[in-house]
Amino acid sequence: MHLETALRGAIIAERWPKSALDITITVLEAEDDRWWGDAPGSQDASWGLMNVLAGCITAASAAIVDARIDCLDLVTGGVAALVADEAEEGTEEGAPKLVLDPNPAEHRSIISACVVGYLPARDEITELWLKGDTSRVALGAEDKRSGHEALIDGAVDAARGVQTVLAEAVRESAERFASQGALSAGATDHNGDVEMKI
Repeated sequence: MHLETALRGAIIAERWPKSALDITITVLEAEDDRWWGDAPGSQDASWGLMNVLAGCITAASAAIVDARIDCLDLVTGGVAALVADEAEEGTEEGAPKLVLDPNPAEHRSIISACVVGYLPARDEITELWLKGDTSRVALGAEDKRSGHEALIDGAVDAARGVQTVLAEAVRESAERFASQGALSAGATDHNGDVEMKI
């Protein structure tokens, strides 16, 4: 449902009125869902799922564009989390800090996390999934944003970073497609007949 919501905002459906689009994603490997020092089942097991969703949004967007389906923009997924790790000199948890593209296995406590589907050219969010409690989070005197504002801004920043990589991959695919088309066009003789090669 989250993936469909993220992609629906980018596809120009009016150009494909009698068509359906099926996207199938197979996740071969994903990150651990909890800090390595915890006992099994002691922390919520869906933190890693947010990273998987962000990757799925980006991969599906690349596949749609590679299939030459008309879109408003490339949709990219981004994740940010507020984490509290142990303080260096004691056993108390440190102050919450914002982490982009977090790995749950590297943090003692994830307070809240956010994943977005983002259209960079339009500066538009197509999907937003916010999880955790940000009501009691104070980021510090220099950052006046609330916890959820910081999370959303961080996830959008992560998505912008992914967009540059995705745009380059799509550009390479388009160039490869264009060069294959030029090679196919070069296979015609001067009469316009297609030359068959075996």
